[in-house]
Amino acid sequence: MSLITKLFRSYLEHRLRRIDYFRRHPIEVQQAQFETRLKQGRKTAFGREFGLDRVHTPEEFSRAVPAFDYDSFKHYVERMLAGEKSVTIPGKVDRFARSSGTTSDRSKYVPISRHSILWNHTLGMRDVVGLYLDAFPGSKLLEGRTLTLGGCCFQEGENLVGDLSAILLHDTARLGGSMRAPKLETALITNFDEKITHIADECASQHITAFAGVPSWNLELMRRVLERTGKGNLLEVWPDMELFLYGGVEFAPYRQTYQELIPSADMHYWETYNASEGFFAAADDPSREDMLLMLDYGTYYEFREGDRIVPLEGVEVGKTYAILITSDNGLWRYELGDTVTFTSTDPYRIRFAGRTRQFINAFGEELIVDNADRALVEACRKTGAVVTEYSVAPCYMSIESRGAHEWFVEFETEPDSIEHFAEELDKALRAVNSDYDAKRRSTIERQHLTLVERGFFIEWLQLRRKNKVPRLVNDRRIADDLHEVLREKSKK
Repeated sequence: MSLITKLFRSYLEHRLRRIDYFRRHPIEVQQAQFETRLKQGRKTAFGREFGLDRVHTPEEFSRAVPAFDYDSFKHYVERMLAGEKSVTIPGKVDRFARSSGTTSDRSKYVPISRHSILWNHTLGMRDVVGLYLDAFPGSKLLEGRTLTLGGCCFQEGENLVGDLSAILLHDTARLGGSMRAPKLETALITNFDEKITHIADECASQHITAFAGVPSWNLELMRRVLERTGKGNLLEVWPDMELFLYGGVEFAPYRQTYQELIPSADMHYWETYNASEGFFAAADDPSREDMLLMLDYGTYYEFREGDRIVPLEGVEVGKTYAILITSDNGLWRYELGDTVTFTSTDPYRIRFAGRTRQFINAFGEELIVDNADRALVEACRKTGAVVTEYSVAPCYMSIESRGAHEWFVEFETEPDSIEHFAEELDKALRAVNSDYDAKRRSTIERQHLTLVERGFFIEWLQLRRKNKVPRLVNDRRIADDLHEVLREKSKK
């Protein structure tokens, strides 16, 4: 065992003791986070605006500061982007994670403070390793490298802007360089196809024991590795592979494909909840399907059920809540757009439950109804079509094929040509959603159109006793049912 590995294991043991402490004393730890956030906030323009010098308790806090979503918080972010100091956090922020999320904008910009990079996001990934090694003490994880597939980032004036994964790689390359692959210059290649080819060529001969990232992106990378090496599965390339750290989308649709790519009973799939806004939870027990809520990462949590917002001690097992955070990256009572279900309060454990709005995020594309509606209007305008109803679902990836979206479309007036409509719809979707555009250049195909006859959706609503056609559904339950009805109609 190398000296670096011994030192890292010693550090991980220390962190496990800290994690055990917040497991046993969650409310005290959250109170400390609350007080630290208030102390920092009083030094900012935001703090002066909302009188944080007069706020001392969570109750006073909830009365003084409104809850925000991105659209209502955006003007503070715009001031930070323009270079203004101490807007919502002391000092200047010059890192911004860009993603579409659940907003009406094509992209949203999430501030990332230097403190949050080290003591939220990076701390979270170190803790994940500690929790994994604690669960599997015989692991050889640290004897190899973790292959990380991220996005890209770029300078936008004085700010570094891009995917969170790329910003973290850019800023922490020295900290994890000996334990991570590929090289930084390879990891930050902008063109996705070029990037995965370089990674495959560079890393195929390295000692890789784990990989991390979004399942769809990594599936495309793994296909490229097998293509470049001529091997039948990934264990022939990396025989000591034992861990995939994933997050961002539901893994269940990908599990069978990954098991075919990595045919080993000793391969582990470890979930994390690391969003642009912060690192919030991680798996800690291989016998469970939930995650431990991480309480000492610079985040004070609140949870909304309907119109009622409660602190951590107010949540109940089995209930689903929207998450609000006040954090060390300058977000205040900020609603993420995510919902979680609590599976335990001793310790606090959660399961990701979805988004607060209709969406599709099967591949990290974060498509919301507003995006789909706007794209549809543009496609109809360009092709002379009129759409009565539509519903969209993901088509999951397999070893042989990329993912896509399936659009069930009922026309009142058909377009000048179906191909023209499909092309214009794709172009419009890419224009209104930067994440969708990125995935179209990397992991998903143009949408698949399933045309239904006029009146089909009305019949389906009546048959299923529903009032509204689901616009975006992040699984195939509705899509499979629509196909079933279509099959039954074709038999008549």
